[in-house]
Amino acid sequence: MANPPTVIGLGEILWDLLPSGRQLGGAPANFAYCSHLLGDRAIVASRVGRDQPGEDIRESLAKAGITDRFLQSDSSQPTGTVRVQLDPMGQPKFEITEPAAWDFLEWTQDWQALAKSADAVCFGSLAQRSAKSRSTILDFLAATRTGSLRIFDVNIRQRFYSAEIVCESLRRANALKVNHEEVPRVRELLTMNDAGDSSFCRGLMERFDLSLICITRGANGSLLCDRHHEHEHAGYRVKVKDTIGAGDAFTAALVHEYLRERPLAETNEAANRMGAWVASHSGAMPQIPTNRLQQALKDLV
Repeated sequence: MANPPTVIGLGEILWDLLPSGRQLGGAPANFAYCSHLLGDRAIVASRVGRDQPGEDIRESLAKAGITDRFLQSDSSQPTGTVRVQLDPMGQPKFEITEPAAWDFLEWTQDWQALAKSADAVCFGSLAQRSAKSRSTILDFLAATRTGSLRIFDVNIRQRFYSAEIVCESLRRANALKVNHEEVPRVRELLTMNDAGDSSFCRGLMERFDLSLICITRGANGSLLCDRHHEHEHAGYRVKVKDTIGAGDAFTAALVHEYLRERPLAETNEAANRMGAWVASHSGAMPQIPTNRLQQALKDLV
């Protein structure tokens, strides 16, 4: 591509409070960080408090080479945090505080212009837990160009989702990423009777006019479906430090390859490799020079 595509993580940005200390997180921010490493023009559209944690987020993004121009400031709500506990297998359990600044996303002229410039937008259900942010997210999606990729990462957390949120998000999206643990819940919310992952994907494509669906299966890889084909990847075996952000890294590589019209198998391979690389590190945003990422991915297995 002559110019890198503009790829936006829309929704929450926050501090993950782990036993080892705090780390920058939030699914849209994790997605944008990995998109940046892959060479896309990555932007986080979110909101932080006018507090020290918010200033620290801006500083962290700047160090990573990501602009904070589209981070809104909130004088009355705090910067978001999540308490994270890890089990012996590195699987996280989240306790998400509320309210937070990202519950009050505002629809502005700057964001409207950003939406129109987007080649891809990744959004989830968590940031739609408040009516204010949900309205803004839906406005943002409506303002994107017809050909933009709008990928819905379901990201079910605690009680912060509903059938209405999932349905409306799928109507606004043209791509879906969901993990294997979320599939039964999505089936239930949408009253679907399709048996098997492939039938589930085909049913969703017909119902919501989606062009791409991915079911991630953790260490067991993923299923990727478009309108005409499907591809299964067995995944990569790595020594897992923790799985925080691995799915977001997967989505970043998925979008990166899809925008370049790579074949389905090649896209699936790249996404699994990126997810495994993040899982082999602590936290969702491993530090690495962008010019060393591709070698690190090749050395993974």
